[in-house]
Amino acid sequence: MSRIGKNPIPIPQAVQVTVADGVVQVKGPKGALQHPLPAGINVAVEGAQVVVTRTGDLPSVRALHGLIRALLANAVSGVTAGFKRELDIVGVGYKAELKSPRELVLSLGFSHQVTYKAPEGVAISYDAKANRLTIEGIDKQRVGQVAAEIRNVRPPDVYKGKGVKYSDEVLKLKAGKTGA
Repeated sequence: MSRIGKNPIPIPQAVQVTVADGVVQVKGPKGALQHPLPAGINVAVEGAQVVVTRTGDLPSVRALHGLIRALLANAVSGVTAGFKRELDIVGVGYKAELKSPRELVLSLGFSHQVTYKAPEGVAISYDAKANRLTIEGIDKQRVGQVAAEIRNVRPPDVYKGKGVKYSDEVLKLKAGKTGA
């Protein structure tokens, strides 16, 4: 049995979980999320907790048991508290500008500005003094994907550390050329 999959997911007071037609719907104060259920995985709401079980012992079903439990736990915490990722923009003249809560214009040393449009359900905010971007939303996968796409526009340089990096990322800088 999966160590993660066998743990029940506690449901907070403000959250409603329903299972119908192979889809689990999680509604909370911040919004609603849906997750389809693969074949061989059963989800039941028992009192104030969600229990994930599997029908068989095939390796493909066993692999999905813990995954589905983790995705549902992330959905429950997402609709109650939400998720947040922070990015730091490091470099002289590197900056960002918000056109709307979902449209970002980045100036990162290229000959042109890069425009990024975030998907529905993800909000971006920018603190110009700290040169820090904050990405927030209820879907953990979407928030992480948006952060990764923005970081990928200009990843940190290995010699000077210039670029877009996660705020909790620790860079190990290489030594430059040594003069003779």
